[in-house]
Amino acid sequence: MALDPLTLLTMTIALALAAALYLAVEWRTVREPALLLWSAGFALISVGSTLALLRSSGLLVIGIWFANGLLIISHGLFYAGVARFTETKLSRAWLLVAAIWLAMLLLPEGPQWSKTMLLVNSLLIALITIRASFLLRPKGKSFGAGAAQLRFVLLGHGLFYIAKAIPVLVPGTLIDLASFHGLIIQISLVEGVMALMLIALSMTGTVRIRREQRIERLAARDPLTAMYNRRALEARAPHLLNAAAPARPGALLLIDIDNFKLVNDLHGHAAGDRLLVALGEVIRVALPEGALAARLGGDEFVILLKNTSTEQIVELGEALRERFRVIAAEEFATPEAVTLSVGASLFDQPPASLAALIEQGDVALYASKRGGRDSIRLVDRTASAAPLAG
Repeated sequence: MALDPLTLLTMTIALALAAALYLAVEWRTVREPALLLWSAGFALISVGSTLALLRSSGLLVIGIWFANGLLIISHGLFYAGVARFTETKLSRAWLLVAAIWLAMLLLPEGPQWSKTMLLVNSLLIALITIRASFLLRPKGKSFGAGAAQLRFVLLGHGLFYIAKAIPVLVPGTLIDLASFHGLIIQISLVEGVMALMLIALSMTGTVRIRREQRIERLAARDPLTAMYNRRALEARAPHLLNAAAPARPGALLLIDIDNFKLVNDLHGHAAGDRLLVALGEVIRVALPEGALAARLGGDEFVILLKNTSTEQIVELGEALRERFRVIAAEEFATPEAVTLSVGASLFDQPPASLAALIEQGDVALYASKRGGRDSIRLVDRTASAAPLAG
């Protein structure tokens, strides 16, 4: 089968439709909004390529102007998908693209009509795709290998359209949009088929990596409070624990809610869940830079600190207790106050394990519970240890 223009257009229709369907199916699985925008873009390419077949029948407005307009819109949807993926706000200035294209209706028919149409069409698509590729620059955070591939595919696609626009300015260049004549148009059709495949594959890879990252994040997070779970804490704790030294002590704070059962019994388990979420937020706001926090399970939370002191530990513990006491009292009426007990362990040597450190925190926590709750108990295990309780 010869790769004549009609064959290439037919391939474009099939590839674009397949890409649109595949990305739509992917969206049903991962619910990534960018997938819907990209799927719609490929669907418009399929429609536009189908309409382009009509130009040889003399339907120039539909086969050329409207078909190319859909091609520009499809690239706009690709750009919108990239903006959504990178969490970039779109500017209203992009509406000028539509205004420019509508102005093309005012062009008189004639030899220069095809050249002007091709020039404007090429520059608009180049502008959109190159801008989309710029959005995928790392800028301090990586979007993954798939996104990097998509970035360069879009950049190459945009540069091709710039190169495609240059020969249009050369006098005597044969361009006949009505009958697909001219080397520029044929090369463009070949590039379009190749770009279509590469863009579709890159988009799929981009979302697949985002999905894997999301699954990894979900596996590391407590589903209720969105804090790290114990598994994630164990994976991240070693570098912090191993940094402990006499000049840079570390600490563990074990936190437990006093009278939590009263909230569940009197207000329901949904209320208990809200209280756990509130405590997670209190911890997140108060967490010092470089610290780690996690929910171990139930109403028990843990904080790991580095390069700290007894004064900083007590200050943090008191701040947590005070803020939580206010929130619990405002939200839930109970016969006994819903408060926090905190057990802390200060160390200046890497502990044998995180589990061993948590056991030491348990000892301090139970001392706080036995002492009447709503308090912090600190065990100083540094070389210069002096008994301290707060």
